[in-house]
Amino acid sequence: MVKKFRNHLEKNYLSKRTITSYAWTINYFLSQYEKVDRRNLLAYKCYLMEHFKPQTINLRLQALNKFLGFIKKERLKLRLVKKQQRNFLENVVSDADYKFLKNKLRKDGYTKWYFVVWFLTATGARISELLQIKAEHVKIGYLDMYTKGGKTRRIYIPKKLRREASKWLKEERFNTGYIFQNRFGEQITERGISMQLKHFARKYGINSRVIYPHSFRHRFAKNFLEKFNDIAFLADLMGHESIETTRIYLRRTASEQRAIVDKIITW
Repeated sequence: MVKKFRNHLEKNYLSKRTITSYAWTINYFLSQYEKVDRRNLLAYKCYLMEHFKPQTINLRLQALNKFLGFIKKERLKLRLVKKQQRNFLENVVSDADYKFLKNKLRKDGYTKWYFVVWFLTATGARISELLQIKAEHVKIGYLDMYTKGGKTRRIYIPKKLRREASKWLKEERFNTGYIFQNRFGEQITERGISMQLKHFARKYGINSRVIYPHSFRHRFAKNFLEKFNDIAFLADLMGHESIETTRIYLRRTASEQRAIVDKIITW
């Protein structure tokens, strides 16, 4: 049943990461509960609410709801839990720290990681999308990603980045294939990138809480809106299905809020 469900998800162009997550959830549920009925579904939801944060809970519930649709039991679908809305963004790398890190990586000869950070911040790519970039994409200046429902999202590689990356690839005699590889010539894993970024944060004295792959995607969005205030265009670039998801980037980060408060409130 789970194998058939995976095949169904693949036909709907869901990402490998989402498919793996959904399949894991269904495997777990079916191993813990004898029947797929209202009572067991609610019991599992209660378990999730006792042990996990809203984001994780909803991810599991989305998997269950997708599965319920697949087995023609839509009437049993569960409501997602409400997330507490914050009026600020948390743990987003500042533009100054981004530039500092990028410059240090280049100066110290960590060229590949210099480009990892630059590509994440200049394209707004998710880490899973970053790993799909090939030398061929650098040449033409974009790559197309197939998203949910068979839609196509184009990730652009800006001119300046494209020019420098092309020089780097030429020096490395890299004409084809994935550009971010490990020392064995294989694609770097998402975990490998996350761990290495944390290493560089500690090495250069940057708050490691703000140095993680998705943080640079947040920085892309913040910088884009500061220079070109078109939230609808940004939603398209980031692959958001709803513009409401993108609106969070209109908010200031917690550190930005604190700086403003410290500056203007003197009474």
